[in-house]
Amino acid sequence: MKLFTGKRTRSARRAFGTASVVAALALPVTAPTAAAAPAAIPPGLSCHTGKHAVDEYTGYALCRNNGSQSQTFWVHLVCGWAPDVDGNRVTLRPGESGQSTAHCGKIGTGIGEIHVRP
Repeated sequence: MKLFTGKRTRSARRAFGTASVVAALALPVTAPTAAAAPAAIPPGLSCHTGKHAVDEYTGYALCRNNGSQSQTFWVHLVCGWAPDVDGNRVTLRPGESGQSTAHCGKIGTGIGEIHVRP
C-alpha cells in the first residue's frame, strides 16, 4: 500500500500547504491590532469617552482643560472592519470644556476602541 502518491494526492498536499502558509501569515497581521493598548489622555486634560446612546457607530470625547495653556484634542475611533476615523479638532483655553465626535462606517463592526489624541 502506497501513501501520498499520484497527482491527486500531491495536489491535495500542495493545497493544504498553501492554506497553512496563508493562515500563518494572516495571524501576525491581526494579532497586534487586537492587543493594542489604549493611548493615555494628554496631560492637562480630563476626558470622558463613550459611544452615543442611540448610535453605537458614533463615539465622542468630552474633555476639560485643567492646565494653564490652551490645548487641542480630538477623538480617534478604532472601527473594526471599517477604516479608523478622527473627530473634529477642539481647542480649549484653560478651564474650558468641549467635545469631539466621530462616526465609524456602517460596513464595519462598530467602535472597538476610543482614544483621545493631542
